[in-house]
Amino acid sequence: MSNLPIPYKPRHLSLTWRVIALSSLLLLGLASLFTYISHFNLTSQFKESRTAHLARQEREIRLAVNRSEENLRQLASLLAASPGMGTALASNTPVLAADALNSQWPTLQLEAGIDEILVFDANGERMASWGAPQEGVFKPVSDWVRQVMYSESPVTSLRCFQDCRQYAAVPVLVNADSAGMVVVSRSLADVTRQAQRVADSDVALLVTGQPASSDLGEERILKAWNGHLETLTHQASTLPVLQAAAHRKSLPQLVSNPLVIQSGEVHHEIAAIPLDGDNPRQSSGYFLLVSDITGQIGTITQDTRTSLIISLAGWIAAELLLLAILWRPMARLRRLADVLPSLARGGYFQARAAVARPKGLFFDEIDVLDSTTLDLATQLESFEGELRTRSEQLTLRVKELAQERDFVEGLLDTARVFILTQDDQGHITMVNDYALSMLALSEATLLGTPFDKVFLPREAMSNAASIGSHQDERVVRLPGQSERIIVWAHAALPTRQNEKSTRISVGLDITERKAAEARLTWLAQHDPLTELYNRRFFQEALDRALEKDSPGAVLFLDLDQFKEVNELSGHHAGDSLLRTVADALHQEFGRDCVIARLGGDEFSILLQNADAARAIQLAKAIDRVLDNIGLTVGSRRHRAVASIGIALYPIHGDTPSDIMASADVAMYKAKESGIQRWHLLETIQHAKDELQQRVYWVERIRKALREDDFTLMVQPIVRLADRDVRHYEVLLRMRNDDGSLVAPGSFIPIAERSGQIIQLDRWVVRESLKALRSVQHLGISLAVNLSGQSFHDDGLTRFLADELTASGADPHHLILEITETAAVTDFATASGMMQGIRELGCRTALDDFGVGFSSFHYLSQLPVDYIKIDGSFIRNLANNSDSRIIVKAIADIAKGFGKQAIAEFVDQETLIPLLQDYGITYGQGFHLGRPTPMKTAFANMPAGT
Repeated sequence: MSNLPIPYKPRHLSLTWRVIALSSLLLLGLASLFTYISHFNLTSQFKESRTAHLARQEREIRLAVNRSEENLRQLASLLAASPGMGTALASNTPVLAADALNSQWPTLQLEAGIDEILVFDANGERMASWGAPQEGVFKPVSDWVRQVMYSESPVTSLRCFQDCRQYAAVPVLVNADSAGMVVVSRSLADVTRQAQRVADSDVALLVTGQPASSDLGEERILKAWNGHLETLTHQASTLPVLQAAAHRKSLPQLVSNPLVIQSGEVHHEIAAIPLDGDNPRQSSGYFLLVSDITGQIGTITQDTRTSLIISLAGWIAAELLLLAILWRPMARLRRLADVLPSLARGGYFQARAAVARPKGLFFDEIDVLDSTTLDLATQLESFEGELRTRSEQLTLRVKELAQERDFVEGLLDTARVFILTQDDQGHITMVNDYALSMLALSEATLLGTPFDKVFLPREAMSNAASIGSHQDERVVRLPGQSERIIVWAHAALPTRQNEKSTRISVGLDITERKAAEARLTWLAQHDPLTELYNRRFFQEALDRALEKDSPGAVLFLDLDQFKEVNELSGHHAGDSLLRTVADALHQEFGRDCVIARLGGDEFSILLQNADAARAIQLAKAIDRVLDNIGLTVGSRRHRAVASIGIALYPIHGDTPSDIMASADVAMYKAKESGIQRWHLLETIQHAKDELQQRVYWVERIRKALREDDFTLMVQPIVRLADRDVRHYEVLLRMRNDDGSLVAPGSFIPIAERSGQIIQLDRWVVRESLKALRSVQHLGISLAVNLSGQSFHDDGLTRFLADELTASGADPHHLILEITETAAVTDFATASGMMQGIRELGCRTALDDFGVGFSSFHYLSQLPVDYIKIDGSFIRNLANNSDSRIIVKAIADIAKGFGKQAIAEFVDQETLIPLLQDYGITYGQGFHLGRPTPMKTAFANMPAGT
């Protein structure tokens, strides 16, 4: 038995009571939630029912008011028709008017509740009156006289001023003419009693403003509401409730939201219904409804209390049941909890004595624990014996590790990298021989020196150069050399308990790699020939400038007659002229502008925070600088002359493509102009129209790409010897909304200037590969034209590789064509791109060949399979001796370089024998086959596998 130390035994809470406590919290929470939800639902239902009840009460009260008003109007009509009333008014005799109603007045007061009767003649003069007139009533009555006399129809009104009365004004007709008017009024007291019956609540009539009588009683004046209670039912119980409500809510608040007031055990709900009538601004009337809702509130409270009692009873019953279920299993677990600590100390015998191996057919989890405890005791006893054996083996292993350590030390000394270790303070504790030899220091000098003192952190470090605390880049100056960049990888060494941490550091010299990365970064942003910024960087700079609110200008430069420099003096002379122009532009304007070479002989300048005047001033300065530049090659003198187009932003566009297109338009206008070499786009209205047309086509191309409005056609390229067709050129067309086709000459130039040509080229390649997959088994090849911009696209090779894989087309049956001009303008890029295309398995062709004779020099260096002779030579071949000489020379040179020639624009049969005599293999033109839709051309061919 092992003599292990007895660990500290902390106080513990039985698992049984933990389960009881946690389940109690959960059940109590659920009980509370259930009770809250039940109470919330009951309260919501009560509020909804009260809202509906109040709406019904308001409708009944307003209906009672309307019935009272109609009854009063009918009574006034009967009085106006009384015998003698018309005669009295017609004769303008007040005495007769008074006699007409004197006998009826007491009856009207007692039975109809009439408070006042007024009789007016046609001029609005009062002829007779009964009852006490209300103060301030005569102004609206005078208005009623004019209205009733004019319309000869009754007028009714509700007016609350000091008290609330209903009025009815009825005309007195004599011989179909209005001879006067009878006005009858009565109080709303009767309506209040009717409202109390229909609303099943106590009702009060409140009038704001001063009361009509001082005998009303101080207790019925509610100052908080600036009003007084004209009438109310059950004053003893209702008045205290209304007095309390007046201090709790204003009348407008009470109209929109009833108030509930508790007084002792009684709950009252107070609601206000405004009376609409012809009232002065300082006075208005309200019906106040006081409802006893004690019964409903008590029902909600009783239901909530019942839910809570049921929830608590369920909680207690669940906990008692859970305790009964857990008690015996927990007792068995406590026994195991007492046994396992002694087993950990080596008490194997005590564990076997305390725990019996379970018997029976069915085992529960605790039976498994009992059985496992006994097995564990047996295994631990066995392991203790094996441990003694392993200790002896470990001693032998230590000796072997010592030998391995000696081997590792020898390996560290021979490795061609910096290897050292550091302590927790960053001091060097071990270093290999390679590091000592490179630093030319002794081990004694280097040990104990801080790592940061020998290898200095880099001052400017990119995010990619520093990777947390496990890897970083540092600089060290080696004897006899410039500074070297060392990338370090650090790893913590394993340590024993209470030992200070150490780490091993491995350093690798990456100076050359860093220089290469810097060069690649520079090349990504600059043109290698002129060392100016390239097109990509310029577009990014223009995009950043557009994000600012300040205006600016873009100047687009194109060197005139630059093609003649290449043709007459060679491309090395053209490159030299481009470098000279670039140097002059950079020295003169590089501090204030972003200058870029876009490709070929095109340059662009971004001028920020500038207006039209400053842009014109810059264009003139550029013109003066270029006037001083010239290149002499042999006996020839080439001058640097440029056409400059100026576009302002955001006037001429708010995207880089729109602004560059605008500047391009302006540049062509400058070329057309014979007056000056620069052109500001906004100076000629026609240029604006052309720009709008350009913008239209840019958007039209974008829409066609998005909605797949392009279609492909094919034209056969015929083998002249046997008229066999195994080779088609793919041609692009755009579909109009009416189904007609648009020739590429309408949109391809716009796409090239706006940068959309790369998207068009990729669409054509993708669709051509889909078609090629179905016809390549017949030996058919498809030739696709690529623009010069696509050949300058770094992602072209990757795109072709991905599309070939996705389509499953054979690359050998795909021929990619590039024009001769695009190939020789940037020969190095075109040559490298063609080589990459051929490595994918595709073939290449040089289109429009022969326009410039200087291209013969490059033909042997361009990796092309086909040469397409420009159609301008083929069209006049039968009648023009010069064309025949040129075509024969091209055919002989192509044959000498191992290229196959294709003659374009073969439009008559007489050309074919001549082409065969010259050794030209293929021909293409309307005579041999016109362009047809691709789907139609390949529809009858057998499908591929």
